[in-house]
Formats: sequence, C-alpha cells, structure tokens
Amino acid sequence: MLQKELSFALDAVRSAAAVCQAVQRRLLAGQTLSKPDRSPVTVADFASQAIVCRRLLEAFSTDPLIGEEDSTDLRLAENAQVLRQVVDLVGTVAACSPVTEAVLDWIDHGRSGLREARPQRVWTLDPIDGTKGFMRNEQYAVALALLCEGRVELGVLGCPNLPMEGSTGTIFYAQRGAGAFMLPLDNPAASPARVSVSDARGPAECRFVESVESGHSDQSRSSRIARLLGITRPALRMDSQAKYAAVARGDAQIYLRLPTRTDYREKIWDHAAGCLITIEAGGAVTDIDGRPLDFSVGPTLAHNRGVVATSGPFHDAVVGAIRDTST
Repeated sequence: MLQKELSFALDAVRSAAAVCQAVQRRLLAGQTLSKPDRSPVTVADFASQAIVCRRLLEAFSTDPLIGEEDSTDLRLAENAQVLRQVVDLVGTVAACSPVTEAVLDWIDHGRSGLREARPQRVWTLDPIDGTKGFMRNEQYAVALALLCEGRVELGVLGCPNLPMEGSTGTIFYAQRGAGAFMLPLDNPAASPARVSVSDARGPAECRFVESVESGHSDQSRSSRIARLLGITRPALRMDSQAKYAAVARGDAQIYLRLPTRTDYREKIWDHAAGCLITIEAGGAVTDIDGRPLDFSVGPTLAHNRGVVATSGPFHDAVVGAIRDTST
C-alpha cells in the first residue's frame, strides 16, 4: 500500500486547492497570462504547481514530476507583477517567506519527469484542470497521480466546487486495487466514503457528462452517439476531470472525449488521476478504439485516440456506437 504517498498527495492537493480558492475570492482583471495555445493561465495555476512541487520535494526528494506548467512566462520582465502575486500566495499557504527563485524552481520541478524517456516512478500534475471553469467560478480540479512503470497507481482529485453532503468541495482518491473514496475537501479528519458508479442497466438509462468547452470534444458526434444508444436525458456539462468524478460516484454514466483533430493526443495530466478513480469505483476507461490508456510514453497518450469512461457494463456498446459514427 502507498500510504505515505497517499498522505502526501491528499495534503498537497488540499493545499493547492486552498491556493485556488484564495485566488477565486479576489480574482481581478489582468491576473492572467496566455499560453501559446491561447488557453488562459492564472496566478493560481503557478502557485498551485509550486505548492505541490515543494511538498513533493520535501516528502520524496528524488521523485520526478510531469506538470502542465513551467516558469518561462513568469520569468519575463512584463510579468513581474504576476510573479510577485504567485510568490505571495505560495508564502501565505506554505506559511513561509520563499525567495522568488525558489518558487520558480519549484514550478520548474514540474518538468523534471521529462528528463528521462521512461522514468520508473513519476508523478503527474495538472495544477488547475479546467482553467476556464475556474475563471467562471464553476468546475475545476487539482489533479495529481503517481505512475509506476507506466501504470497509474494512485490518483487524487481536488474539486473545490463539486459538492458533497456537508461540504461545497470534494476530494476524491483511489489506489490501484483498493477502491475509490471521497472526503469533504475542507475536513481532512472526516471518514472517507466509498465511491461507486451507478447501477444503470443499459445505455438508454444513462446520462452523458460533457465539457463546457465545445473545442475539447466532438459534441455533434456525441449527439449522434446518444441517439444511436437511445439516450434522451440532457447532458451534464462541466469542465475538468470533475467529469471523471461525476461518473465515478454515479452523477453521470458516460464521459466521451472525442478527438476534434486527427493529430491530437491527450495529455497524461488531464486523465491519469480521474481514470484510476473511475476504474476503482467500478467503471471502465479506454480510448475510443477500446484500448486501455497507455501512460508509459511521456507527457501524452501517444498510443491512444480520445477517451471513453463509463460506469462499466455497457462500455463495449458505447465503443461500438463510436465506431458506427466514425463516417
């Protein structure tokens, strides 16, 4: 059992979520940067990654990490104000006074997992999965997972805006072979609750969960697949790996990530934690061709096309409907 790793991951994700919540409470216009792909990056993205990497270096100093962010943009002179905000946030949450260079180095530890072609043990992190959802004060997640020899062995999702009874936010976690669980994000002393997929008997009883952003998946094709499967319930729409959590605990039964370009491959940090949580909750996750997701080949799922996550029994029927709508 990876008890020390789980304890670290839960603590790190809670701390990162606290950073995100602090920024949401005071998010001001102008506190964003733009990546080359035009997706927004907030102060919280950088601070979240810095916090997780700092905790990782303290707990497992030799473990590399593959994260979404690096400090390249933060080091530009025109982003000095953003950098100061990041450093201040990290210091507040970490209860310390970090020097600027240390914070930049913590962020850049998110590239340490790329120095080896196939590290035997590596963490992967999306410091804010669903940045646009974060900016709309809707769904987003802090997603952290541990890969051992290319297999996801541990996954933690912090979902600050996905409620459970008694809490506005939820933290989900799973270890391979040990089941999936959830806790109130703001109460680490609470007893974990087991997470299980729904018992829907066939696809006609199901509900899709889909991205808010239409560019993330081919939603017109999803509509054709729904008709083919006899699904009439309206889709649940949310950003981030919170969609995996929705399938894992039965809020929805089918999550499709259908490629919008033939050359696009998913990033591992967008799926590792959520994939394991869904599987350990009793669901099934493959690519659109029915192949298991292969996390062993670097920062992308280079051997897979798209993603299909379901509550399980009718997974093959969903993959078949995808195949039948391919032309």
